[in-house]
Amino acid sequence: METILTDELQALGVNNIKATLAGVAFQGDLETAYRACLWSRTANRILLVLSSFEVKTQEDLYNGVQKIDWFEHINPEDSFAVSFSAKNSAAINNTHFGALKVKDAIVDQMRARFQTRPSINTEQPNIRINVYLNGENAQLSLDLSGESLHRRGYRDVSIKAPMKENLAAAMLLRSGWPQIAKQQGSLIDPMCGSGTLLLEGAMIAADYAPGLLRDYFGFTGWKKHDAQCWKKLRAEAEQRKKIGLEKLPVIVGFDQNRHTVNTALAHIANAGLQNKIHVERRDIEDAEPAESWKPGLLICNPPYGERLGDEQETAELYKKFGESLKAHFIGWKAAMIISNPELGFRLGLRSQKPITLFNGALECKLLRLDIEESNFFIPKAKTQEERIAQAIETGKIQEQRIAQATQTKTTPQPETTSADTLAEQDVSELGAEMFANRLKKNLKKLSNWAKQNRITCYRVYDADLPEYAVAVDIYQGEACRSQLTPLAYIPVGDQTWINVQEYEPPKSIDQHKADQRLAGLLAEIPRVLGVNREQVFLKIRRKQKSTDQYEKHDDQGRFHIIEEGGCKLLVNFEDYLDTGLFLDHRPIRMLIQKQAKDKSFLNLFAYTGSATVHAAMGGAKSTTTVDMSNTYINWAKKNMALNANEGAHEFIQADCLEWLAAEAQLANRHYDLIFLDPPTFSNSKRMDAVFDIQNDHVQLINNAISLLSPGGVLYFSTNFRRFKIDKQALSDLIVEDISAATIPEDFARNPKIHYCWRIQE
Repeated sequence: METILTDELQALGVNNIKATLAGVAFQGDLETAYRACLWSRTANRILLVLSSFEVKTQEDLYNGVQKIDWFEHINPEDSFAVSFSAKNSAAINNTHFGALKVKDAIVDQMRARFQTRPSINTEQPNIRINVYLNGENAQLSLDLSGESLHRRGYRDVSIKAPMKENLAAAMLLRSGWPQIAKQQGSLIDPMCGSGTLLLEGAMIAADYAPGLLRDYFGFTGWKKHDAQCWKKLRAEAEQRKKIGLEKLPVIVGFDQNRHTVNTALAHIANAGLQNKIHVERRDIEDAEPAESWKPGLLICNPPYGERLGDEQETAELYKKFGESLKAHFIGWKAAMIISNPELGFRLGLRSQKPITLFNGALECKLLRLDIEESNFFIPKAKTQEERIAQAIETGKIQEQRIAQATQTKTTPQPETTSADTLAEQDVSELGAEMFANRLKKNLKKLSNWAKQNRITCYRVYDADLPEYAVAVDIYQGEACRSQLTPLAYIPVGDQTWINVQEYEPPKSIDQHKADQRLAGLLAEIPRVLGVNREQVFLKIRRKQKSTDQYEKHDDQGRFHIIEEGGCKLLVNFEDYLDTGLFLDHRPIRMLIQKQAKDKSFLNLFAYTGSATVHAAMGGAKSTTTVDMSNTYINWAKKNMALNANEGAHEFIQADCLEWLAAEAQLANRHYDLIFLDPPTFSNSKRMDAVFDIQNDHVQLINNAISLLSPGGVLYFSTNFRRFKIDKQALSDLIVEDISAATIPEDFARNPKIHYCWRIQE
């Protein structure tokens, strides 16, 4: 985005511009800096460099900061905040320590002169100081923006958007929207979400300064602030906005979700653009322009097919989207940001050279298309459906569908069955036979491995044949019944259970054929694995909804005891989507057990607390288990009660994000060993904000690291297939990728089932 920012500054009349990595340096007077703060649509921050100096030791940093006369910038009774970052520094590699050193230098100087000191305010201080240490070179700046400039002031701060406002503006600028708007071309976002692209498009078209709604900048509490100059610039911007709104072109947004439509309308009202932007609830297949709308730009941020793991369904969405573009938008231009270039081919439209942009830490491509028949092509059909690698904690057991599928398999066909139907049956039976052969082959190999390693629960099949997209897990343990007390279970004999998870077929697959395949494998699994049909449990994995994240799917209450590494754990095959034990995490649990002796252990997003039990059985002196769900916390307590161990064990029901942030602030707790295994994505109604592991992992890891004892270890894991850890943002930590060592033999066919890192300060 550096080139876009350079163009912006040139348009503002700025001279002496030099693009640098992830930024642009320029020179000018205070009015120039104010204009940049008010008018830049793509910048994050505007930093006024106060000094640069060499830092070889910690004292060099302290002394360099003290050379500034801070009374020129703030009064003793004012407030300030410090942002500190370091790269390749031998002197200081801990950002928290660096920030404290800068703070001490300022406070000590003011206290020595005035016998009082300024306070710390991290929200809206009088001034915010930024220090960037690169190697031995420190740059000390005043943050004139105060907080990131993407915060325009129209967004509800409690709602987390999938993209920042300055990225949306960059997409529009790169797609030629300013020129299209001048010609009164229309703007449409067919998947508008909370309305970010619509609002940024309207502000560009209306010559509406992006900083005009903000009531706080980093210079407003600064002693050198020129209030008259700022007042003049704001008055000029208000006048330009008034004129611009009179010639605003058609701007329209569609979204299928009623809640997001209401959110977009609220944001539009906050920006004072009521009756200027039209938003309505409409499915992507019904997105088309009215005859009176002049052709212009269609732009959107479509689903990436990553958060929920259903890439096939996302691919179908892109195919339908491409068909809609070809049918209704000839003569228009289109632009969209995607993270998987393969999805772009599904549109069936040739694009210009993609532009690389980053949505948070996620590398994406901006596709720009001219919707003309000469650019149409037929996408190559995929011969093999990609397996769904991410297990999502939601879904319901569809008993009716299973019964219907089983009936389809077992009911004799009438004499009038057509030749086509008989051929279809033959193919289905042949496929079931192929599935059975593969299951036998896998069982022969893995049962020997499991026996040698004393493993009683393992995955024996994982969508090896794409037509049979199921995971088959074997559980061997003790069938048991509960006594009156909920923590007591009486074993009633050894038993084997089979847990089958069918990945929900995409809508493009004929339902009848899917049912036939399901019926075929349900008939083969008991025969091949030597169990009764009653010991086979089927679940269907589907998209997660926040309202049923913790819902029960049945209420049988039948738990069974399995053993792993000497630990007894409860599993349930009927009441929940997952059994209570993630089999792919077996190696990391064993590693925790091996390393836990005499250590304090913290288990975050603990689920049923299996890792806690392993730590306790490994000799941990104390454990803390945190999860949002009361169901899972109680389950974790029951698991612990099954095992005889010493140590103090604490169970906390809380939103892990809030709990971790609060404890990081208090800094009262410290742990020698931490296991952090958050969900990929969550918009649970129990949480205040949307959580996205790609966007939020840096803050999450930093908060967890702050609770580590000296020499402590954090194990961080995620099941997000396309996850990229932000090593640059975590450069002050030792981050070691141990994913390969934590993928067990029974999951070797799917090495992206999870990623895992060992992290230390």
